[in-house]
Formats: sequence, C-alpha cells, structure tokens
Amino acid sequence: MSATAMETRTRLRDRYEREIVPDLIREFDYGNVMSVPRIEKVVINVGIGEAIQNPKALESASSDLRAISGQQPIVIKAKKSVAAFRLRAGMNIGLKVTLRGARMWHFLDKLMNVALPRIRDFRGVSERSFDGHGNFTLGLREQLIFPEIDYDKIDKIRGMEVSVITTARTDAEARSLLARMGMPFRKV
Repeated sequence: MSATAMETRTRLRDRYEREIVPDLIREFDYGNVMSVPRIEKVVINVGIGEAIQNPKALESASSDLRAISGQQPIVIKAKKSVAAFRLRAGMNIGLKVTLRGARMWHFLDKLMNVALPRIRDFRGVSERSFDGHGNFTLGLREQLIFPEIDYDKIDKIRGMEVSVITTARTDAEARSLLARMGMPFRKV
C-alpha cells in the first residue's frame, strides 16, 4: 500500500477509536469498552455465471477484484449441479475476498468516501439491507465506481456484493456504527 493508502486507513480507524466508540458508549449505555460494536471483516463477492461458457471471464473479474481490494480473490465453486443452467458441481462460478485489518479499513474508507459518491444519481444506500444480526450487505451494479478500474481495460461490467460483518447484536447498533463512520444512508 502507498503512503496515502496508509493515511486513509489510519484516519478512519483513529476516528473510530477517538470519536465513535465514546459516542456509542453514551448512546447505548455500554458498561464496557469491549462491548462496543466493531467491524470484524468485509467480504466482497462477485458472481460470474458466464464463467461456465467463458473461462477468461474469471481471470478478468479476478484482476478487477484484486485491484479493488488489494488482495488475491479465491474462486467459489458450485456445490450442486443444475441442469437448466448447464452447471455441474465443482465448476467455478464466482470470486470472493475477505478483508480484515488495515486492508479492511482502507477499503471501507475508499467505499464510503470515493466509490459510492461516484454512482450516478446516488441518493444513499438503503437502511433495509441489514440482516437482523447487525451485518450490512450492499449490492453494487458496476465495478467502474472504484478509481483503480480503468474503463478501457474492462471486458464487461460486473456487479458485486459488499458485506460488512460487525459484532453488533442488533441492526440499530450496527446502523449507528456505520452511520457514524460515514456510510451514506438514504434519507427517508
């Protein structure tokens, strides 16, 4: 990572430790600092159904995901055979990256402050994307919103899912944590 990447990572994490943790303690009346919700990991998932007919699609999507996350993605294989889709168990159908630590903080900062504002007609992300256990999943329609992706070098526009896994027990705790970190939730 470059020096600027390390600065953005420390900026978000320092803000979490200095400002967000005390605010959450006051808001939810936690008795212990260790009970304050924190982000455990970020999982980026790309489904590539076209990899059944075109194996090159997996390589191209892998290079895009590597550029976005700064980490080598792992290949997801089909668990079951589906005759209607000409899919057999064990075929490559997707890619996944799990980010923790410094890469996770850097990715979250880049997602909230650079990538999401680049979406055309962006009005915020839905607050209904929580799973009931404090985890948040965001669907993105194209990889072009990330500054690392060169428009001229992509073969196809692909969507992805970004899941933010937290230690929060409720959706309200996780929503408050992410909103304080800068997640641009839609105003209702």
